[in-house]
Amino acid sequence: MSGRSQSISSTMLRWTLGPVVLWQSWQFATSKGAVHELGRMGLPRLTAPVFGGVEILAAVLFLIPKVGRVGGYLLLVIFLLTALIHVLHGQFGIGWLLVYSAAVFACLSANGR
Repeated sequence: MSGRSQSISSTMLRWTLGPVVLWQSWQFATSKGAVHELGRMGLPRLTAPVFGGVEILAAVLFLIPKVGRVGGYLLLVIFLLTALIHVLHGQFGIGWLLVYSAAVFACLSANGR
């Protein structure tokens, strides 16, 4: 794949993933169901708004070219922590986190040349 088409692919992936993560983070941060589920897991009530808020910030940064790398690395950290929390609570359906992480990593790799 040429450098130009790789750049276009990376941009398309970034502009698909970023808004999806942004929207899902907003839903999570404002969800009463998420607060209830996290409380059932023994986590503080502020976990959903704090994690969701940081993820929203990371997704926005990810979409801004000059700070996209910072946002991408922050998203990777958030996805890792989220996966860890799920697994530690016996919830192994984290495939979506792995896919999101791979997509962020691909964007970071393509733009790091």
